[in-house]
Formats: sequence, structure tokens, C-alpha cells
Amino acid sequence: MAGSAFGTLFTITTWGESHGPALGVVVDGCPAGIPLTSDYIQTFLDRRKPGQSKFTTARKESDSVEILSGVFEGYTTGTPISLIVRNTDQRSHDYSKIKDCYRPGHADYTFDQKYGVRDYRGGGRTSGRETIGRVAGGAIACRILEALGIHLTTYTKAIGPFSIPSDAYDYSAINENRLYMPNQKYAEQASAYLESCIREQDSSGGLIECMIHGMPSGIGEPVFNKLDAALAKAVMSIGAVKGVEIGDGFSVVSSKGSKNNDSFFAENGQISKLTNHSGGILGGLSDGSPILLRAAIKPTPSISQPQKTVNTNGENIEIEISGRHDPVIVPRAVVVVESMAAVTLVDLLMQNMSSRIEYMKQVYLGI
Repeated sequence: MAGSAFGTLFTITTWGESHGPALGVVVDGCPAGIPLTSDYIQTFLDRRKPGQSKFTTARKESDSVEILSGVFEGYTTGTPISLIVRNTDQRSHDYSKIKDCYRPGHADYTFDQKYGVRDYRGGGRTSGRETIGRVAGGAIACRILEALGIHLTTYTKAIGPFSIPSDAYDYSAINENRLYMPNQKYAEQASAYLESCIREQDSSGGLIECMIHGMPSGIGEPVFNKLDAALAKAVMSIGAVKGVEIGDGFSVVSSKGSKNNDSFFAENGQISKLTNHSGGILGGLSDGSPILLRAAIKPTPSISQPQKTVNTNGENIEIEISGRHDPVIVPRAVVVVESMAAVTLVDLLMQNMSSRIEYMKQVYLGI
């Protein structure tokens, strides 16, 4: 299958299916000498694993990661890093009733049209469990970014109609609730809303926000591989994402140039901006201010309500999807968005090292 690899110099290649023996990722291009343990990677995987609360699937998976290669005595060796997570709680029989049906909102029909064969057990390669490899690879990318003083803060900004105003953020609350929302009051309101969705056998969408601090200016490319374009491609490759915003995003439609432009000022030899409507990116290049990215997540398509569809014979039918599904994808997708952003940043930072001769002189001549 083409399209399972992402990146140019720092690359991740994910593999595996939802109900296969295991899933994983091969990370190539990671520099040697980065401290890395399975425990560190596990902290990222724990943020996306199932069974965290009543708002996530009841599938019981520890998602324990094993490092198969590329690490020796706690440090990366510069060779490909292979990571594996074994599936332990598959219930493939849950899908036997719908194996000949095209589930609304899923990739069943389109996958069948492309390949003529598909793994109907949980969506196979198109399952949300594919993101295990992304998160494991993203953990390594975050390790590299940490060494460069770059940090990502990612959280749930909105679930359904409950959206946290920017002036009401309390970042200390992000890990105090299972929805990863930076406001406990809004988290409680969103929880009550999700409970009503569960009672109605329905699901909810939401909005994830990612803030990136410490990014140096000038990273990205000015034409096709713009930083914002690269981030959008990375985040849009996540199955549940239906829209991406940078900075003010779609609100620029109702703005004016006099408001939307970020004025510059100089202080102590540093150039900064008075505002950040651009979201930290100008002309496809980072401008040194915080990068602000948002991802719109669609409602979980697997719901228990009766839905109209067709079967593989082209007959009109009605189905009710059973099994163990999240009433909302957003909380577990927070770390997936963060991981894809991190992989993108590392890749572009590496590419930028050849943009000036003085950068190469610093590496090879020490000047």
C-alpha cells in the first residue's frame, strides 16, 4: 500500500490493522544520541489508548510498546527505530453482521472501490488504531524537539456546542479531566452533553487546539512546502479530521487588513509582533511567535441508531452498528494531532539545516 510513509528526512512508516496481531511504526532519520526508552514512548500512547473513561471505547488494550531496533543502552543509534504494539483484545465477531455492508461515515465503500478487497474487522488499515504508529513516532519527534527547546501544548478546545473562550484557559486543568480540556467547568458541561449523546445512541465532534512554543523563525518553505501547508497535510491525514485552521483561521473572512496584520516591534535587538493573528506563520515560514493550529474532528461514525446504507450487492438496507465505540473521538485524538505536528516540525527543521552555508559551516567547521 502506497501512502503509509510520511516525511522527507525524518520519516515514519506505520503498519498493521485494527484486528491483526500487532501495529507499529518504523522511524527513520532520527539522529543518534537522543535519550529514548519505551517508558517515555508509553506516556504518549497512554494518552490515546482505549478504556480511559466512559467516553472512550471499552476495548481493553494496554497498548504496551516494545522497541525492536534503533536504541542501544537508552540512546538512539541513528539507525531505523522499529516499534511494535501487540493487539490483545480483538472481538472480530462483532463485525460479522456488517462484513457485507458499507457503514455510513466509514471508508468501507471507498476502500472497496480502490482495492476490491478489505478487512472489515474494525476497518482494518483505516481504523483509528492505525494512529498508534503515529503517536509512537510522534513521541520520538517530541524528544528531539525538547532537546531544541521547542514544546507543544495540545488540548480539547470544544466538544459539541461547548467551546472554551481563549481568555478562560487554565492549562493546569488539561490533565485533570479525561476530555483534556483546559477548563474544568467546561469539561463538566461537555461530559454531561456526551452522556446525553450516549443515551441517544449518538456521538459528538469537537475541536483540538495545538500551541507550539520555541519554534525559531524561518522554518518551512516559501512555495509548495509551506510550514502551514505541511502542518495541514499532516493533521488532515488523521482519519477523523475534517478541517484545519492556523491562527485566526476562517475568521479572517470577516476581518480587515488593518486588524489582521500583525505589527512588528523591536526590543533589545529582538524583532517581535504585537499580535499573532497569523498563528506564528508568515509566507509559509515560522515567524518566531507561538504557532497556533486547530483541527476539527468529526463525530464518531459508529453509532447504534438505525442507519440507511447499501450492501456489497447494491441492495438498500438498514443497519445498527454494535461493538465497542467511542461516543467522541476528540480526547484520544489530542495526542495524535500533537504527534503529527511534532513529526512535521522535526522534518522541516532538518531540511532547514541546508538553507544557509553558515549552518553547514557551524556543523562541519565549528564556525
